[in-house]
Amino acid sequence: MAAFVERLGSAFTDAGFPRLPARVFSSLLATEDGRMTATDLVEALEVSPAAISGAVNYLASVHLIHRGRERGSRRDVYVVRDDVWHDMMLNSGRIYDPFIRALADGVATVGGDSTRAGARLALSVEFLEFVSVEVAGIASRWEERRSASV
Repeated sequence: MAAFVERLGSAFTDAGFPRLPARVFSSLLATEDGRMTATDLVEALEVSPAAISGAVNYLASVHLIHRGRERGSRRDVYVVRDDVWHDMMLNSGRIYDPFIRALADGVATVGGDSTRAGARLALSVEFLEFVSVEVAGIASRWEERRSASV
């Protein structure tokens, strides 16, 4: 299991993820119930509690995991949903919207869309708006496909 977690973590790191959050996410994906405490993660990944804290904060901020509580305990447990990719796609607006707003504001700042810079920024806005719509469509088609196979 450790070798798989490291291999998957490396794939995420190669795609631009910070290294430790990639390893934590990989560990959660690979556990039977998708749940681990900070202590479990410290032991599995042989890192400090402070490092785990930073990694889980990052993963929670990008909506890949969420915090929960173990029954009868005050200890946090970190959870990855079974359909995390779907959930992430549905929340992609949180990723794209700030860029779209900043780029759209930038068009006027650089002299309007008749300038090369303005046209480039406007094209970026158009593309990201297109991607947002397409992602929503993909998520919807996935839901249909998944319900048909269940």
